[in-house]
Amino acid sequence: MRIWGRGKRYQSRLQTYLMAFCTVFITIAMVEFPKEAFDSAIVGLNLWWNVVFPSLLPFFIVSEILMGVGVVHFIGVLLEPLMRPVFNVPGVGAFAMSMGLASGYPMDAVITCKFRKNQLCSAVEAERLLSFTNTADPLFMFGAVAVGMFGMPEIGATIAIAHYVASFIVGVLFRFHGRHRDTKPSEQTSQSGGNIVVRAFRAMFDARQEDRRSFGQLLGDSVKNSMNTILLIGGFIILFSVFLRILSVVGITGYLDTLFAVLLSSFGISTSLAPALVSGLFEIDLGALAASQANAPLTEKVMIASAIIAWSGLSVHGQVASIVIESGIRMTPYMVARVLHAIFAAILTAVLMGPCQGITKLFITPVMFNVGSANTFAFWGARIEQVGYQLLLLLSLLISISITIHIVRSLFTYVVKR
Repeated sequence: MRIWGRGKRYQSRLQTYLMAFCTVFITIAMVEFPKEAFDSAIVGLNLWWNVVFPSLLPFFIVSEILMGVGVVHFIGVLLEPLMRPVFNVPGVGAFAMSMGLASGYPMDAVITCKFRKNQLCSAVEAERLLSFTNTADPLFMFGAVAVGMFGMPEIGATIAIAHYVASFIVGVLFRFHGRHRDTKPSEQTSQSGGNIVVRAFRAMFDARQEDRRSFGQLLGDSVKNSMNTILLIGGFIILFSVFLRILSVVGITGYLDTLFAVLLSSFGISTSLAPALVSGLFEIDLGALAASQANAPLTEKVMIASAIIAWSGLSVHGQVASIVIESGIRMTPYMVARVLHAIFAAILTAVLMGPCQGITKLFITPVMFNVGSANTFAFWGARIEQVGYQLLLLLSLLISISITIHIVRSLFTYVVKR
């Protein structure tokens, strides 16, 4: 016991010294290379203002309102028969999953954190939820990556199918995570009797009664909280943009190139993709772009791009950490899930581009937006419309499956009792 306590103290000291060293190093480097730091900060700011801010803020606000009026609680009861057996999370997890699928990073983290704060899930259920809801949105994979970076719309379906199937596999594996930490309250919803639709409406009414805020106050709070979150995300985007540029200037990325080259060669993959992995380690867009421009076979380039998208980059991880840390959700399971997601996505991409390439032809590539008009109101109006449509479609499909499972179970129980 004494040895364990001493080890914890040493670990805490080591973390403190390491954090202090890294902070001082980055500060000195920014003073030494002010132009590079300033230029990279501008790049991060432009990315946040032109892409992240308009694409995520409306959905942050809407998710807050839906939670305040009880719609999320309504969905949670309806989807409990599906989400609990498959992923071992409450039914409300389907809302986080759908929003993550439709609008991308880090929407899932924002919603999961709100679930935890509102006692809609336990800490371990939140960790399970984060493991498989952290996904890229379809527009990024079909439009930005397949069309904009690779210039090949047909590989969009390959990347998307591998990404989402790999995420599903991670979610099923993580249903066993932290089972010893499960508590009885998390089981209550699934054990409630009566008509599931009636219980769903009752849950929505109870949630609204408990909230008690007028719609005007709810709207104001939603805008205020969403703005705080979007500003926090913007700060992390700018910070990691500067951080990655500083590492490149001082030559640290060169050592990482060598490390990843050795790793890739051990799997028989072209070492020219090592710089893409280094960039993707920190930032998803830069990594995917580097993979598309590498001098390597197409299958290997798409595999690495798929792995980078699943990993999502330390920039996104920093955003997730800043969002969930105050709710007591641990980041270690999330990081393990991201590694597994990247591995599974790369393997599935290789399979889909090889022996199973005919599967992707069954999926019709959605209509792409013109990348050149990405800063216009028409683009973002179409973007919001598409995401809203995808969200409604996903939730409708999941609710239909969940209610079907509930009816089949009820009939089976009735027949057994007879």
